[in-house]
Amino acid sequence: MGQQLVFMPECHSTNDLIQQLIKQKGLTEGMVVITANQTAGRGQRGNIWFTEPGKNLTFSLALKPVFLPARDHFMLNVITSLAIRDCLVRWMPETNISIKWPNDVMIGNKKVCGILIENQVSGLTISETVIGIGLNVNQEVFGLLTATSMMLASGKSHALPVVFESLMESLESLYLQLRAGGHQSLRNRYTEVLFRRNESHRFMAGNKTFTGTITGISEDGLLQVDDGNAVRTFQFKEIAYVID
Repeated sequence: MGQQLVFMPECHSTNDLIQQLIKQKGLTEGMVVITANQTAGRGQRGNIWFTEPGKNLTFSLALKPVFLPARDHFMLNVITSLAIRDCLVRWMPETNISIKWPNDVMIGNKKVCGILIENQVSGLTISETVIGIGLNVNQEVFGLLTATSMMLASGKSHALPVVFESLMESLESLYLQLRAGGHQSLRNRYTEVLFRRNESHRFMAGNKTFTGTITGISEDGLLQVDDGNAVRTFQFKEIAYVID
């Protein structure tokens, strides 16, 4: 996976911008659009991802995972969130870093990174993928009590280029593992570091709350929760974590 880097001092959304470049010039695998100030980043569930200028990593990566069947699209969530976690563990090996299904990276009970993956399917395979990443690095003040950063967690500032290169190395390594067919080992690694796995917590599904225990994910990436009577599976947006 080569790397073609496009730096923008400011843009609305790196995902939107890289998709515009793909339409204009075609997709080059490994193309990255990175900005120092993303003014209207898009997150999961239609959320807006705000970031303090010059303090964090906000970028999008374009890939051509034509080897990946469309039914296995969740594996892109798996390798991306694992790559970010692996990168963070290098700086904070003693810190509790987990992945909140489907792909929020957490330090303790607070979110340090958001991911937005957008796929194009051709036939039975994925022809194009844009992976948007917003990693809180040196920001110290947030409008949300549920957000944190590497700086707040470690007590140290971090050089953005160094963190970026480390993250890209991790992502490339896991992408190659995926291309080599390492689905099961990657899925196992992801399951082992799931946020709240094997812990009893409250959840909301269908406007009803229930107490359950996350046990893992299915082969197609559905969240598996044991409610005491049976193991239930949930698609994205069908279940919400209730703050205890």
